[in-house]
Amino acid sequence: MSSVRTPDPNPGWLSEFQLDETRSRVPILYVEAVPVRVDALGQVEHIGLLLRGSPQTGDIVHTLVSGRVLHGESVRGALMRNLEKDLGPTAFPRLPATVTPFTVAEYLPVPGVTPMYDPRQHAVALAYVVPVTGECAPRQDALELSWLTPEDAASPAVLDQLEGGRGHLLKQALAHLGVPV
Repeated sequence: MSSVRTPDPNPGWLSEFQLDETRSRVPILYVEAVPVRVDALGQVEHIGLLLRGSPQTGDIVHTLVSGRVLHGESVRGALMRNLEKDLGPTAFPRLPATVTPFTVAEYLPVPGVTPMYDPRQHAVALAYVVPVTGECAPRQDALELSWLTPEDAASPAVLDQLEGGRGHLLKQALAHLGVPV
């Protein structure tokens, strides 16, 4: 007699064991977002950085909105899901018209090969600048969202403090926005 199994309602999720095993064998696709506040002319007034505890070091660090693209999920869907997960449901992000990122970041598990480093895995991240218009209330593991002027975000003190080389990614975002770095 065969048993009937209930299908997994979210087959894009892996168990921690499966994720660790997969991370050790293949690159994982991520999306990363730099939330911004813009004025009526579309000029960036503020850059949003999340404050959270680092799982690698235990330190409190600034970081960007980031998360995996799940199996069967569109890049646009992953971007929206991770923005809502990190900024809350009333952030009201304005996704770009196309899913073309401003850059592609590659994180390697070996430090020094690229500016980006993740000791857990080889990861490829599509990076976006996303205006948000609503109230941001960080959720999940984020402690708060700090809004910095573009000039403050470009300071070496902020850029150097972002973990995993994300300061390099933020510099690219600022250059993409026309902010001198």
